[in-house]
Amino acid sequence: MDGFLGQALAFLIAGVIAVPIANRLGLGSVLGYLLAGIALSPVLPAIGIDAETLLHFAEFGVVMMLFIIGLELSPKLLWQMRTRLLGLGGAQVLITAALIAGACLVIGLEWRASIAVGLILSLSSTAIVLKTLEEKALMKTEGGRASFAILLFQDVAVIPILAILPLLMVPGGFPSEEVHAESAIHDMPGWMQAGMIVAAVAAVIIAGRYGVRPLLRIIANTRLREMFTAAALLIVIGISWLMTMVGLSPALGAFLAGVVLADSEFRHELESDIDPFKGLLLGLFFITVGAGVDFAMLAQEPLTVVGIAAGLIALKIAVITGVALMFKLPPTDRWLAALGLAQAGEFGFVLLTFATGNDVLAEALADRLTLSITLSMLVTPLLFIVWQRFLRPKFKRREQEVDREPDTIDEEGTAIIAGLGRFGQIVQRMLTASGFSTVVLDHSAPQIELLKKFGVKAYYGDASRPELLHAAGLEKAKVVVVTLADADKSIAIIEHVKKIRPDATVIARATDRVSNYRLCEAGADVVIRETFFSSLEAAGHALEALGISRDQAERMKARFREHDEAGLNDLFEHWKDNPDVFRNQNYISRARSLTQTLGEVLSKDRLDHESGDNSARRD
Repeated sequence: MDGFLGQALAFLIAGVIAVPIANRLGLGSVLGYLLAGIALSPVLPAIGIDAETLLHFAEFGVVMMLFIIGLELSPKLLWQMRTRLLGLGGAQVLITAALIAGACLVIGLEWRASIAVGLILSLSSTAIVLKTLEEKALMKTEGGRASFAILLFQDVAVIPILAILPLLMVPGGFPSEEVHAESAIHDMPGWMQAGMIVAAVAAVIIAGRYGVRPLLRIIANTRLREMFTAAALLIVIGISWLMTMVGLSPALGAFLAGVVLADSEFRHELESDIDPFKGLLLGLFFITVGAGVDFAMLAQEPLTVVGIAAGLIALKIAVITGVALMFKLPPTDRWLAALGLAQAGEFGFVLLTFATGNDVLAEALADRLTLSITLSMLVTPLLFIVWQRFLRPKFKRREQEVDREPDTIDEEGTAIIAGLGRFGQIVQRMLTASGFSTVVLDHSAPQIELLKKFGVKAYYGDASRPELLHAAGLEKAKVVVVTLADADKSIAIIEHVKKIRPDATVIARATDRVSNYRLCEAGADVVIRETFFSSLEAAGHALEALGISRDQAERMKARFREHDEAGLNDLFEHWKDNPDVFRNQNYISRARSLTQTLGEVLSKDRLDHESGDNSARRD
């Protein structure tokens, strides 16, 4: 399998096999890529691939990811995030670096090397953490936002770290070891190197502000998509080259360029052009990290290498937990940030190379730290699984157990509304504005406090508890509207209401067809699919944009709704025979038949309408 095609084939086979299996097992794509790399590691020498050389190429995935992150963060947004950036991120980096440096001093490491190791290992993996948070839809949680703030501070902190490392140069260096002179400023004095680094960062900011934007406008006027893609790659690769020349991290340069261009009119175009390359190279980066595990060293010094990785993970978990506690993050989010950021990061590879090249760290120590960083990254997806499967449910239960007592309900209404989210708010506003009295129950204290500011009265409590429904006036209410996203709780409410008040009308919100069937089976009189009518409205506008008249579009919408609701009732009977719709062949067959019939009906309506229009024009 020599040659480019054979090498590419080996990586594609490993990724295509490992990643789907890992996803199927709930391990995530990152761990799948890492395992693919481990599986490939014995094969790489045979197919002529050097894992370390490949890693330098694959790091462009991290570079492009940082560029895209920068595009999402305008200077104004960074200023708004300053409290978390400087508080959470700053405290984590400084405390972690200080503790690691102190531990290194205790075991006898020289003070300059101790500081360098502390700074390098204080950083976490932006690539692994953000990829995993996105896959698990955790970016918008408090823990996800805290993790992002810490990672963002770490990415920015690489700039001063790179400036500090040359100042920690050991006098006389390490003459017995090879020196990596990868930058054009390697032979300069430490203070001059620091000055060149600052100058390079300033050059990126100025060029991004005053040079790149006019260039992008000129290229945009050519209206050639491939030229804009080439320009986007030119920006990223050009900045990376400049950063490498002065010994800086190319990823940091790309991040700064992204921030500078974040408020430009070309932001979305740049992001869409870079994103495909980013995804492909990030996958390659994770594979090369897995392939870079030095099993020979691991076999020779297992206690040392594993001990460094385990100690680092334990220390970071303790520090981040403490910092998150200072900022009053809930336990669930606190542990998400702590376990998610417990590893060392990909910048560690870059900084270790930079440190050895500048006579700050000995080669042997850097090799052990490189392997320990790799092991800590390999463990990260497993830590996310521990949080998701064990800690998250545990803390959720504990938070519910220590929850505040339900409010005392001191009024009754003709309508009871269970849930005051986006769906319930519209129902409540409509009924109240029409002069009807409502009693609203919701189990989210922050939501209730927020809506109080807008004059909306609601009571805190779990509407699935029968005593709260009775306190809200169930015996007298004419309508009960259940808007909860939790189908099980909705069913419990519906069953109790119908048992006590079979004459009351129950209107329920369904999140999908299966929840629609379950709510109907529980006894709901009316079930509303939450996105059905908004989607139908959007389809009507799309028909008009395609040349259908408004009157005809309205008729087609009405016909679609009539057909869909009839089909829903028809399919409900098949669903009751076997609720597993994926294995219910009668359900699948009937659904396909209804889809075909709908297409025939709407097509006939459209043709009849167009035929009538043509006849009218001839007349």
